[in-house]
Amino acid sequence: MNKKWLSGILIAALAVSAFSACGGSASTESSSSSEPASSSSQQEESASQEESAAEASSQAEEPSALPETFVLGLDASFPPMGFMDQNNNIIGVDIDLAKAVCEKLGMEFEAKPIDWDAKEMELNSDKISCIWNGLTIQEGFDEIYEMTPAYMDNEQVIVVMESSDIQSKEDLADKIVAAQKDSSGLAALQKDEIYSSIQGGAAKEYGNYVEALTDLEIGRCDAVVMDSIVANYYINANAKAMRVLDDKMASEQYGIAFKKGNTELRDAVWGALQELEAEGKVAEISLQWFNKEDMIQIG
Repeated sequence: MNKKWLSGILIAALAVSAFSACGGSASTESSSSSEPASSSSQQEESASQEESAAEASSQAEEPSALPETFVLGLDASFPPMGFMDQNNNIIGVDIDLAKAVCEKLGMEFEAKPIDWDAKEMELNSDKISCIWNGLTIQEGFDEIYEMTPAYMDNEQVIVVMESSDIQSKEDLADKIVAAQKDSSGLAALQKDEIYSSIQGGAAKEYGNYVEALTDLEIGRCDAVVMDSIVANYYINANAKAMRVLDDKMASEQYGIAFKKGNTELRDAVWGALQELEAEGKVAEISLQWFNKEDMIQIG
């Protein structure tokens, strides 16, 4: 065999072998280095999917703080805060505020008349979402309700007929003095020094103030201790021959009460009211009912 030819074959074979070895080594190294990267990417994607699934599951299990239907409990004989119109529709200041809140928060609205002296039971049994109807903030309420800050100022006043000889609080002695059951007007009267001297030594209690004012007009009582906002609205709207004495029984503020522990709904409602005030809606409602833009103050 030609040695030169054999030498050429050997050199070519060695070259092919070396080339194959280098290519195989590079391929193996590349494959070896890419496998951990691919595995890491898959692990990260899997972890992300698991985290998203866990988050979605958590959100599905967590109940919403907002009810589908917001049920406002009220005394439907408390103008102008909440009352029945001639068509038996419930209207009023608090009704308009609550409807605007529900629209902003995406809840359906329902106004539910209740017995005012059973308001706490109605709230605790979840028959209503809140008590929102000229509710006077009183000492100790924070222990039984989740209360909002005050949104209106009010006073407890004395209402008599224009022809009455009663001119001051002291003239209530030996008179029949009325108030609503479980109201701040009744509480103010009971705390006053004049209370023990009124006829019978106790107030004549009514289910609502419209009934009390009707009895005042026909002479079944001599005076009614009640909210100034309600008294002034009722007298003016119905052109009644009644007057409000200069003497005041108490000064107070209105707030909204929610079930104890339900801070989420309270905060959502109050936050919506703050937004409505910034947008001018609260001033619009105030102007509509009181001819003043600043009667309702959202802190």
